[in-house]
Amino acid sequence: MTIFPREHLEADVQISSDPGLYAPWPYLGRPRIEWPGGARLAFWVAPNVEFYELNPPQGPIQPSTLWRPAPDLLNYSIRDYGNRVGFWRMLSLFDDLGVRPSVSLSIAMCDHCPEIVEEMASRDWEFFSHGIYNSRYLYGLSEEQELGVIADAREAIRRASGQSMDGWLSPALTNTPRTLRLLARSGVRYTLDLFHDDQPTPLHLPEGQLISLPYSLEVNDWTGLHTSRGTPAEYAERIRDQFDRLYAEGAESGTVMCLPLHPFLIGVPHRVDHLAGVLEYILGHQGVWHATGREIAAWYIDHYLESAVAAQKDFARDWS
Repeated sequence: MTIFPREHLEADVQISSDPGLYAPWPYLGRPRIEWPGGARLAFWVAPNVEFYELNPPQGPIQPSTLWRPAPDLLNYSIRDYGNRVGFWRMLSLFDDLGVRPSVSLSIAMCDHCPEIVEEMASRDWEFFSHGIYNSRYLYGLSEEQELGVIADAREAIRRASGQSMDGWLSPALTNTPRTLRLLARSGVRYTLDLFHDDQPTPLHLPEGQLISLPYSLEVNDWTGLHTSRGTPAEYAERIRDQFDRLYAEGAESGTVMCLPLHPFLIGVPHRVDHLAGVLEYILGHQGVWHATGREIAAWYIDHYLESAVAAQKDFARDWS
């Protein structure tokens, strides 16, 4: 592909046309994906079970603590509500509906709230890493320090649940230019740090093997309830609309829908029944594979990764 020069730019400005992590690949015309049992949509639920510090230690780049000076008792207590109340309300709902989530875990929860970790592990929920604390960023860390965070998370998950750490979402979405390379080197199977597709996609990295699994900021309760100030009913409608479109498209080739949640947001009394309604709606459809992130990634890697890589090469050859 020819990249035309822009003479008006200064000569010493370095321009990257893309991150080089994945290939251009139009959504239509890809090799068909079919999920287990002929399902058209793989649906997974990802509660972010996090710990925020009252007064985070100074790091290479200090968290903003939501634009308030630390110690920030207000936002600490809002998030602590999730661990004291919201999580337990959500847990009861998931038990009632037979939902088995994949947990985006701040592994410091193993130290601060072991009772929560034990409840999740006893139900065989998948654990993947959301870093150590959601108030400690990856920005500014050295490569050795990032590798240390990954190793710490892997060992904490193994001790707490006996599981391997197959997935990763950077704390507060603070991935660095090297994070995905280090994850692949460390044997992680899937990342949620990219938001570029509605199907799993292979990533181009110098070593190891890593895929991007669709997460979502659009139907994340942080976006739907906090950032956009939506009502619970509006948020539920957004989730249904997302599902309806992906379910329809899944008749042609399998899609993925993730529902990311936060106990301190969705677990409050006036919202949780709306969550129950949308879960019943989605799980009530035929052709929905309710799975974990680990299961979706494994199925894709085992059945479609090789053909996807070949199809991407064909597209690049035709359009180079």
